[in-house]
Amino acid sequence: MSLENKVNEILGLEPAKTPEEKKEFKAPVPRKEDEKSPDVDNDYKYSRENYYNLIERGQEAIDGILEVAREGQHPRAYEVAGALIKNVADTVDKLQDLQKKLKDLKQLPKTANNNIKNALFVGSTAELQKMLKAKDEVIEGEVKSSEETDISDKWFSLC
Repeated sequence: MSLENKVNEILGLEPAKTPEEKKEFKAPVPRKEDEKSPDVDNDYKYSRENYYNLIERGQEAIDGILEVAREGQHPRAYEVAGALIKNVADTVDKLQDLQKKLKDLKQLPKTANNNIKNALFVGSTAELQKMLKAKDEVIEGEVKSSEETDISDKWFSLC
């Protein structure tokens, strides 16, 4: 029996906890990968879970160092507490940035420019005519003859 436990027993206090008992073990957030969702979503979920774990552990560290600072009244302990608070705040900012980045990634395909500026056909004129004839047969769901549309309309509809 340690000296600390003997003193606690004499004073009628609860016995001191061992370092293992003091730790409240929190199981890490399980990594679940959804095979149906794209990698961006899986990476987002994984990053988000890690940020939450970092924030929770940072808050626990802040609580511990503030307790040490109050007991010891040492300026260095307060300096460390301030640094930990700043680190946790930065992690919260990174979590918010992660939200913005995911939103931007999901909007990127919708905002991409679909205009083709310079189309180049590589092939013979016979192949081009065949392609134009095939395209001429069905344009926008209705059949048009080659007299009804000129070559420029056909070319731009292909692009």
